[in-house]
Amino acid sequence: MTNLDPEPLDPVSAAWNTVASYDSYEEAQAAVDRLSDEEFPVENIDIVGSGLRLVEHVTGRLTKGMAAAGGAASGAWFGLFIGLLVGLFTPGPAWLGLLLGGVLIGAVWGAVFGYVGHAATGGRRDFSSVRSLAATRYDVIARGGQAERARAILHDSRPAVSG
Repeated sequence: MTNLDPEPLDPVSAAWNTVASYDSYEEAQAAVDRLSDEEFPVENIDIVGSGLRLVEHVTGRLTKGMAAAGGAASGAWFGLFIGLLVGLFTPGPAWLGLLLGGVLIGAVWGAVFGYVGHAATGGRRDFSSVRSLAATRYDVIARGGQAERARAILHDSRPAVSG
């Protein structure tokens, strides 16, 4: 649903000079692209999402072994970083030993912390997930007294409705 009415819908929209409201970010992005194509100064445009909701996409089951493996991978990277830092101040071929030692020690401690951390949840969170925020509405806002011009451009670009 798109709202291109020149009159704002609520006091917040009035204060923000809302040009149009869209149900998806892609629609709002296309409106800003249309304004850009018409050489509108898009540096005066904001896209504001409202009605935020947390979306958690479950990616799979998480076992203690998987938690330990993830911890080992993180720990290995951290160990490599520390080994590189210490290796900067180590002359000769000993720096290679520092790198390998850092990776191994980091992996072991990472695995331990990953396992213990997952075990401490007591089975209350046996899944992995990715969280994101999504808005229910996206408002295209104009600053600098340009709202009317932007509304006119977007109003003129609407597809004709056939009856």
